[in-house]
Amino acid sequence: MALTGMLLSIFLFAILYNVFSRKIDVPTCVPYTGTFKKPHIRKVDIQNYEVYAVAHMWAYDPDEITIPKGSTIALYLTSADVVHGYNIVLKGVNLMAVPGGVSKTIITFNDPGVYRVVCHEYCGAGHQYMMGKIIVTDKR
Repeated sequence: MALTGMLLSIFLFAILYNVFSRKIDVPTCVPYTGTFKKPHIRKVDIQNYEVYAVAHMWAYDPDEITIPKGSTIALYLTSADVVHGYNIVLKGVNLMAVPGGVSKTIITFNDPGVYRVVCHEYCGAGHQYMMGKIIVTDKR
């Protein structure tokens, strides 16, 4: 019991440390309502975007997102077929794309560059080709 309590305390500390100290957002799961079947990007205002992405064998749609630096993306992710992953390299974002479910996270891109998106869940024979990118430009 003591060991279980200690491990639970360490786990809880790790989550709280990452959320508050490192400012890493904990992804949430949005109840599936069938609100989007077609992927799209919606500009909310000058700095905020909503991205509705669909993962399917063996690609993301949209596979390329271009935004200005300083922008914030509210990312909604689902899958059309099997379980996929959505890992934005160098950003600490790691989402699961599950058929019938919608994962959501909010990401801010302050530095310009190209951020690769890779699938971290084995989704079939073409898994290694499942990539995308987020291009952050210097222009505002």
